[in-house]
Amino acid sequence: MADNFEPQIIGFCCKFCAYAAADLAGSMRLAYPSNIKIIQVPCTGRIDVIHILNALEQGADGVMIAGCLEGECHFLTGNLDAKKRVHRVQKILGQIEMEPERVQMFNLSSAMGPRFAQIALEMTQTIKDLGPSPVKNSQTKRPDAA
Repeated sequence: MADNFEPQIIGFCCKFCAYAAADLAGSMRLAYPSNIKIIQVPCTGRIDVIHILNALEQGADGVMIAGCLEGECHFLTGNLDAKKRVHRVQKILGQIEMEPERVQMFNLSSAMGPRFAQIALEMTQTIKDLGPSPVKNSQTKRPDAA
C-alpha cells in the first residue's frame, strides 16, 4: 500500500447535531483531516442502505454517518433507524469480504465540536490503515469502465 494514500470518506451528517458539531469544530479552528466530504441531511434516519452502498460503489473508501445523541433525535427515532441500517451494511460488507469498518456510525450533540474533530481523525486513520477500497480498485481494472 502506498504511504501517500489519502482516503475519500463520505460523511452523512444530521443537520441539527453532527453538522452543527462540524461547523463548531471549524469555528473553533480545530485541525482535522479534510478527507471527509460532508453531506448534510435533515436526519440520519433518511439515510438508506442503498445510499451507503452507492457511496462505496462510486469510489468512497469509507462512509461515516453522524447523528444526534441516542434518545435525542429531533425526529424521535431517526438515529436509531440509521444505526440499524449501518449494522445491516456492515453485515453485507462482511458477506462480500469487504471490511465492515469502512462504514461507521457516530452520535454527537451540536456542542461537540472537539469530538467531531477527533472522530474525523479516527475515521481517516481507520480507512488509511485499511487501504484503498477494493471496489475502487476493481473499477479501475475493468476494461468496460467508462
